[in-house]
Amino acid sequence: MNIKKWIVAVVALFCVFMIGTVASVYIYPPQGVLIFEYHRVNDDSVDTDDYSLSRQQFQEQLDYFKDNGYNTISLMDYIRAKKYGEELPPNPIILTFDDGYEDNYINMMPMVQAMGMKATMFMATNYIGKEGYVNWQQLKEMQDNGIEIGSHTANHIPLNEVPVENLDNEIKLSKLLMEWNGMKTIYFFSYPNGVYTDESIKCLKDNDYLAAVTGNAGYNQSNTDNFLLQRTNVSNYRFGSLGFKWRLLKTKILYRLGINQHID
Repeated sequence: MNIKKWIVAVVALFCVFMIGTVASVYIYPPQGVLIFEYHRVNDDSVDTDDYSLSRQQFQEQLDYFKDNGYNTISLMDYIRAKKYGEELPPNPIILTFDDGYEDNYINMMPMVQAMGMKATMFMATNYIGKEGYVNWQQLKEMQDNGIEIGSHTANHIPLNEVPVENLDNEIKLSKLLMEWNGMKTIYFFSYPNGVYTDESIKCLKDNDYLAAVTGNAGYNQSNTDNFLLQRTNVSNYRFGSLGFKWRLLKTKILYRLGINQHID
């Protein structure tokens, strides 16, 4: 067989394999909890920031979740279900927001509440009160209104760049700062840029966190490592709702193929 025929054969086999994989996720849909990673919801930066969704884009996604039978839960709901066997609603999902932008308070919170949904926001604590970010009063109001609050370190530094002896400054102090300022106990963590190390996981456990989310897409099940929870990034897709649906399909494919799936 010459090289051209060999390449054609390999490509054909790959296409058949991928078609079969895609078909399998529709015939036998994955089961578990999907976690979605958002950042900003506003109409001002949507044209210049890939991490921003317009209010219309975000509403379309909330409508999609509702119309397709998804039910939002909190990370605490998920952890309690794993530990105590508490029942979750069908098709459970978790909506998470990183960094703590002020538009989460202005736009995201009322939109989620209007849909009767839940959400979680991970706060980089040294950004609190800075321009464009929530202040302490807003953060407390969000928690009082059912938005689950977690830590996103103190300074939003990828943890592989933090010396081991300084991990407490990012992981422990970010949690304590919020609790010292009147927030309810902080149990959950989001790795900046999705980057984690063995030392950072140990530091989280030593400081009484219950779980942490990564940037690796997939489904969270009973055997998923609590400190390496799978999470699907939601960007400002150039193809609108088709881009969002493609990211959902990609999550299912990665799960089915076992790529970057964190099994405990």
